[in-house]
Amino acid sequence: MKKVLKNVSFIFLLLKMCFVFGQELTTQKQIVIDVGHGGKDSGAIGIDGIQEKDVVLDIALEILRLNKKSKTPLDIFLTRYNDTLISLSDRTKLAKALKADLFISLHCNHSDNPNARGVEVYVANTKSQFSGLSTLLAYLLQAYFKKELGFESRGVKFANFQVLRENVDYRPAVLVEVGFLTNEDEGFYFLQPSKVKAVAMAILKGIYNYSNKRL
Repeated sequence: MKKVLKNVSFIFLLLKMCFVFGQELTTQKQIVIDVGHGGKDSGAIGIDGIQEKDVVLDIALEILRLNKKSKTPLDIFLTRYNDTLISLSDRTKLAKALKADLFISLHCNHSDNPNARGVEVYVANTKSQFSGLSTLLAYLLQAYFKKELGFESRGVKFANFQVLRENVDYRPAVLVEVGFLTNEDEGFYFLQPSKVKAVAMAILKGIYNYSNKRL
């Protein structure tokens, strides 16, 4: 029972945070951006000690700012708005509580090979009614990273990541590895605020393109 109450409290807390950031629950389609890692979980660590948890949070917050400036902003919610560790199951619980129409999980990559570079977008390897839409979104995001930023595309891939697996039957969902923090060029790229904004814009354009066609 304590675990149930904890999960319920978590959902209400995040919904309250959404209101604090000026986001209202409306009949408009809901989009959840899952900000990977956080708190004691730094995720990948790259050049100059850059941490994945910080990079993806910067990108997600920039997505919110850019979206609010749009003439037709979308309802976008984050799984975390600060340096907090949220469990994987609670991230998908938020999407279910919001009855989200789209779920995008943001991450950065890591490799022992310092030359590894580029963007990967993952879709659940379990088939569902949303598999086609998830794959469409994945290819759109790949296209915008290449067109807007010149990032190398490492392809759309399929995996059994928990956040994808727990969304697969409810909504289109993808997990984006926006680049390699262990690559000198890409790691340095994410240290620059103007470049972080460019990444956020590329992702937002992909979402808008998808939304105009499907949401």
